[in-house]
Amino acid sequence: MKFFVDTADTTEIKALAETGLIDGVTTNPSLIAKSGRNFADVIAEICDLTPGHVSAEVVATDYETMLSEGKKLQAIAGNVAVKLPLTMDGLRACRSLADAGTAVNVTLCFSANQALLAAKAGAAYISPFIGRLDDINVDGMELIEDIRTIYDNYLFETEILAASIRSANHVKLSALAGADVATLPPNVLRGLVDHPLTDKGLAAFLEDARKGGVKV
Repeated sequence: MKFFVDTADTTEIKALAETGLIDGVTTNPSLIAKSGRNFADVIAEICDLTPGHVSAEVVATDYETMLSEGKKLQAIAGNVAVKLPLTMDGLRACRSLADAGTAVNVTLCFSANQALLAAKAGAAYISPFIGRLDDINVDGMELIEDIRTIYDNYLFETEILAASIRSANHVKLSALAGADVATLPPNVLRGLVDHPLTDKGLAAFLEDARKGGVKV
């Protein structure tokens, strides 16, 4: 499974990229607005920090303007993946951009039928929002499983990018369900390493080494 970090905080991205654990970045207008910086400048800096895809989202809702904004975003760096909403205009723009060789991340997916349409439109990624489904008492993992089955049935190459992840358990379940990518807030990604028995075992080893005068 690939890990993308879901943030526009370039300090966080740089630190996590240095671990070798992240394969790309997802952003959205809300995340970039929090930085208070110029949209294009932030995307360009993020693209310099990772060779993987960096999802940059359009703010238009009509086909012509989405297509224009998508071209501008793709021109920022070769590893930009244009993020488009799962609407009919968004799918049309997806097809046009994909046919021109641009990677597209179709976002705000909440049903398997929507995911099927995105794959047919040539999306490189489909982003089902599992946390938001859980918020309305719908099992987000069932959606991941359904999309996985449909894509495997027809050999679609669109990657399932599990989004709106809130916990380490979401990551595990997404991996078990067959998601290709998980995009995680920095705190969730860092939390995957934590386990009380790891901490307890390390403390015991270090104490034994101290008592025995072990040096490396």
